[in-house]
Amino acid sequence: MDTSVLTSGFLLFQGCMLQASMRSPNMETFKQQKVEDFYDIGEELGSGQFAIVKKCREKSTGLEYAAKFIKKRQSPASRRGVCREEIEREVSILRQVLHPNVITLHDVFENRTDVVLILELVSGGELFDFLAQKESLSEEEATSFIKQILEGVNYLHAKKIAHFDLKPENIMLLDKNIPIPHIKLIDFGLAHEIEDGVEFKNIFGTPEFVAPEIVNYEPLGLEADMWSIGVITYILLSGASPFLGDTKQETLANITAVSYDFDEEFFSQTSELAKDFIRKLLVKETRKRLTIQEALRHPWIMPVDSQQALMRRESVVNLENFKKQYVRRRWKLSFSIVSLCNHLTRSLMKKMHPRRNEDLRNCESDTEEDIAKRKVLHPRRRSSTS
Repeated sequence: MDTSVLTSGFLLFQGCMLQASMRSPNMETFKQQKVEDFYDIGEELGSGQFAIVKKCREKSTGLEYAAKFIKKRQSPASRRGVCREEIEREVSILRQVLHPNVITLHDVFENRTDVVLILELVSGGELFDFLAQKESLSEEEATSFIKQILEGVNYLHAKKIAHFDLKPENIMLLDKNIPIPHIKLIDFGLAHEIEDGVEFKNIFGTPEFVAPEIVNYEPLGLEADMWSIGVITYILLSGASPFLGDTKQETLANITAVSYDFDEEFFSQTSELAKDFIRKLLVKETRKRLTIQEALRHPWIMPVDSQQALMRRESVVNLENFKKQYVRRRWKLSFSIVSLCNHLTRSLMKKMHPRRNEDLRNCESDTEEDIAKRKVLHPRRRSSTS
């Protein structure tokens, strides 16, 4: 499909998805009792358009968790709240996973207005927050974090689960007050089980981190997560973002053209092993992109000799630029909103699936970000990560 038609139809959302040929999960059952009867609800930890996360304590055990209150859509015609189908999909996936590097679901409650997910409390903050506080960081230390991300994704991919929203904000630390904190992958609102023989297409994700096949509305699979890992690694090592342009249009154009390089300004102290790892992830053809198993075996992650290990130990992360762009990233994210069901996406999907036009009118996003796509390739703004 010519991606130039996506003039403002690129999305990140927690509401109804514009999807093709993907069966809905089995109906999930949620406890109908009051969550307050079982948990003491405490301070707010964060919020989105249709969700609030609060700290809570289980009355029977005294253990602390995070309670995520997701506002339900009250009627098909409503544009407020999250579709129950999307909540059920997220819960279905979370109930299947149990891994040290993936957030754990403890319980689920439902009342008239909300579904409440009782989740593992991840209190160490974001990985990038932690790294921005460090004075120095070798590639050897950096790979200890990348490897944890890979191990979490490896577990998901073994279960045919694609996360579809891997980005720095969804890579958290269980506890930051230890030398090598434990990483947790969070936010499974866009995650899907990939079924053999079932084609799945969607327009979703965070523009800076999405794979070309998402931009081009092509069949999606586990490979999309590997592209995102490549982008995350690029940013972690340099502070620069590989495809980010001055506008969302430019960002998407750079992604579809796979237009990036390793600027000497940002990568002068980066090892060739690290660059090779990134190159093999940022590949347009999904069949040629590293799989999760291949990524775990890459010599930058698992050196095969002392020379490779030494190269990794002596190469350093560009923390000076990372910190500078981290501050800019946090400032811009505080104003970032992501869009779903905009006019042009409805028009596009109406042409592809006329019968779904009514469904598309009922979609709404939890966060919104309007993105356009042009035919012309624009220069990248290399010094910013958002």
